[in-house]
Amino acid sequence: MGILAFIGLGLYNLRDLSLGALSFLKEADHVFLESYTSAVPNLSIEELRKIAGKEIKCINRKVLESEGGELLLRLAKKGKVALLTPGNPFVATTHIALRLEALKRGIKVVDYPAPSVIDAIVTSTGLQVYKFGRTVTLTYPEAKYGYFPQTPYYVIKENLSRGLHTLLLLDIRAEEGRYMTASEGARLLLELEERIGEGLIDEETLAVAVARATAPDQQLLAAPLAQIIDTDFGPPPHSLVIPGRLHPMEVEALVVLCNADREVVEGWRQKLERRLRSI
Repeated sequence: MGILAFIGLGLYNLRDLSLGALSFLKEADHVFLESYTSAVPNLSIEELRKIAGKEIKCINRKVLESEGGELLLRLAKKGKVALLTPGNPFVATTHIALRLEALKRGIKVVDYPAPSVIDAIVTSTGLQVYKFGRTVTLTYPEAKYGYFPQTPYYVIKENLSRGLHTLLLLDIRAEEGRYMTASEGARLLLELEERIGEGLIDEETLAVAVARATAPDQQLLAAPLAQIIDTDFGPPPHSLVIPGRLHPMEVEALVVLCNADREVVEGWRQKLERRLRSI
């Protein structure tokens, strides 16, 4: 029986690869790398090849989504196959689907998880993990098709109504070389308000921009959306958080870790408390 291993690369270069993952890579017959679900800052594929002692084959979205990972499944029926992914493999639903299909075909599956974007956001911002609500992705609109997804707006609304933080993952289209920035995401939120008009978001809405979370050159800023829009956060990946009800320790974390103005954070906290009392 063959084996299909899902190996998380984590958040920065090869820093987060586990010992178990490294051991499997050295034994694997085939090693594949996908990088369309996120970006790993400073990732050296050449260094990865040296560690694994074999060729690393880069695959695109088509191989895993349109083709259902048939190439990997076929090889894993009779050998050891490793799929390397950014972060934690199972934050992406594509990888969950492939995992289930492998098991249905009698292929043994082994998992080597690594830190995910969710771990990174909690680590970098100091916001408390149990106070996050539903996570949602901000995707690029497609004006020519009349495509302007509104789900993120309503997810933020629902989370804020419960006093919960919202993690906004930002669209990545690696094949096109497009990685949504925190500034673009902030601008998109204001455009959503213009379209929907429920008074949920404005230029003074507090947001936390996180660029290259946990990397040595990570950049953090908790500020009104208007300031986020005007800030250059450097290379991807980026994320945004719209904070919900803030514990005093979280307020302190935003000031100390995320370069926030204390008065701005307190102003947002009071505004949200008034909103919650009116619901």
